[in-house]
Amino acid sequence: MGSFWGKSSARSRRILTILVFFLLSIVITVAGVLTPLTLEDSKAMDDALKQVQDDLKGMNVWQSTVYIFANNFKICLLMFIPIAGPFIGSYILYNTGLVIGAESRVMNMPGLIVFAALFLLPHAWLEFAAYSMAFAASVWLTWKVIKRQAKKEILQTCKYIAICALLLFAAGFIEAYLIASFT
Repeated sequence: MGSFWGKSSARSRRILTILVFFLLSIVITVAGVLTPLTLEDSKAMDDALKQVQDDLKGMNVWQSTVYIFANNFKICLLMFIPIAGPFIGSYILYNTGLVIGAESRVMNMPGLIVFAALFLLPHAWLEFAAYSMAFAASVWLTWKVIKRQAKKEILQTCKYIAICALLLFAAGFIEAYLIASFT
């Protein structure tokens, strides 16, 4: 009798891998949220975040969408890099958690509550889904390179890059629209 993994279709294995990386992405980000920071460091990070937010407030929805999308898509593309992508992505997600933790400290709110509240917004789900897909695609591509089957996997990776672009563009639009609506 074979294992669950061996009996599963390639599609099921890919979906499961993405789900595992989704959970791992949340854990890594939460680690950043829970990292103790001095009030001085928290204020510095919060000030940098507020500067970006102020820049976005000065843009129309389309400009904000493009700005947010370009930033998130560049980050996502780094996560696709074989071998290095998951490490780069983990570093980025951890730092994202640090910023969330810093902002929550300045607001005098529990970091985990602030982080959880982000998932009330659809763009957080879309961004984490895209990043999880990029993590998984990096692992799959690395595995196929090791097995000398990279040619077919490169095409799959291109498809995942396109899907991530769509997810991140939608997330960018939603985030830009929310920013414009509440400012």
